[in-house]
Amino acid sequence: MKADQFYKCLANETRLRCLMLLLTRDELCVCDIADALDASQPMTSRHLAQLRTCNLVSDHRKGQWVYYRLHAGLQSWQREVLATTQEGLGTEAPYGEDLSRLQAIERQNRGCC
Repeated sequence: MKADQFYKCLANETRLRCLMLLLTRDELCVCDIADALDASQPMTSRHLAQLRTCNLVSDHRKGQWVYYRLHAGLQSWQREVLATTQEGLGTEAPYGEDLSRLQAIERQNRGCC
């Protein structure tokens, strides 16, 4: 992927928020991502599908649930950009709030949907 395509994929707040959450976990269910973003599941799924089209995330099914993770084929410079972005934005709104909501979901041990 060319650099301009990569940055276009990141140029949406919801997609960037999804990626920032995925950087903190091996994988996440779409419903947990939606809850952490305080967003609807259909909207979250659309943005995750766009990230999948950009080859930034991959997905797999476990029963009826779809789980997402960072794409294994990300180039090292792409991973560095994402890690640096997370380092710089990780505690700022809305990214820090998303992570706090995700941690609350995990503490409640709700699991997926």
